[in-house]
Amino acid sequence: MSENTLRYSDEDLEEFKTLILNKIKAAEENLTLIVSSYKNGINNGTEDTSPTFKPFESGAETMSKESNMKMAIRQERFIRDLKNALIRIENKSYGICRVTEKLIQKQRLKLVPHATLSIEAKNKQVD
Repeated sequence: MSENTLRYSDEDLEEFKTLILNKIKAAEENLTLIVSSYKNGINNGTEDTSPTFKPFESGAETMSKESNMKMAIRQERFIRDLKNALIRIENKSYGICRVTEKLIQKQRLKLVPHATLSIEAKNKQVD
């Protein structure tokens, strides 16, 4: 397809849809692991009855939970963005830069399937 085409073909959109669905599945599995790692950190075993005070271990555990929660939030955002990309595929507006209204390069969409900006538009944002 040339860059001046108004939209990607139905075949291209189907290819992107498959890619995105696979990424959503992997991201949701990742999210499940991340969430379970900070939720399962709550230990109700015999260790919590120990009379010793362990402030450093407690602080490290809290920092680890906070880090995992931040990762979970990022992963949730990623999943949301991928699902929004699926909506754009259904609307046949997927792959069109929201700034330049040109097609985003296919290679970019394969690497960043939820992209809404072309490289050209993205570079202008940075400047």
